[in-house]
Amino acid sequence: MTVESSAPPSSSGDGWQPVARARTYELVIDAIEEQILAGTLRVGDALPPERELAARLQVSRPAVREALRVLEAQGVLRSATGSGAGAGTFVAAMPGEALSRFLRLHIALANFELAEIIEARVTLECSSVALAARATDPERLVDVRAAMARMEANDTDREQFNDDDTAFHTAIAEAGGNRLVTALTVAIRNALRASILDAFQEIDDWSALRDELMVEHRAILAAIEAGDASRASHLAEQHIRDSYERLPLLHGTRD
Repeated sequence: MTVESSAPPSSSGDGWQPVARARTYELVIDAIEEQILAGTLRVGDALPPERELAARLQVSRPAVREALRVLEAQGVLRSATGSGAGAGTFVAAMPGEALSRFLRLHIALANFELAEIIEARVTLECSSVALAARATDPERLVDVRAAMARMEANDTDREQFNDDDTAFHTAIAEAGGNRLVTALTVAIRNALRASILDAFQEIDDWSALRDELMVEHRAILAAIEAGDASRASHLAEQHIRDSYERLPLLHGTRD
């Protein structure tokens, strides 16, 4: 891979400008991603040493170093210092937390319409509650019940309730066993965390809203515990749609 230098902008007044070339490290990222997508690099595989990778791609070592730094920050790669077989740069299994953080930022920056976010949440959480209802692991709902217990015990702290509400929905997604659904659910819910909290703070009758939300949470959990996937899915959709209708401040946001 040979990288050309960028040409200076055209001084002509006809409106045409040279096409911007990618920075070298971005081309290195593209090359590594191509290897992963092609299946040549798999989780746990080691990348060639920095010097060798730079020679293969015909780029500078600083460009390789920057590309590896970016991919490591994204959770795609992991680096281990030292010597021996355990040292070097390896393809990592991106943990759910890293993926959720990455998606959350993009969701927040994408400036989606509220209606789009609601539909995405409905689609994901109807699926996750149904999966949780069909799952057979007796321990799958431990975290769901723990989040529920914290919400039951919290009468006044709106920020803590918001965090526990998020934990409740996240734990249900995890109980369903689909890691991608979980990551997407967490990303969407956390992207809205600040907006939902602001909306909570504007509610005059917090006690009434909290009670309504808790009734719906209990019903969803009861349907999951009963193994009734259809009812759990229906209740989750109704809960999400009604929740946004109760928080008019959200309708003025796009994040």
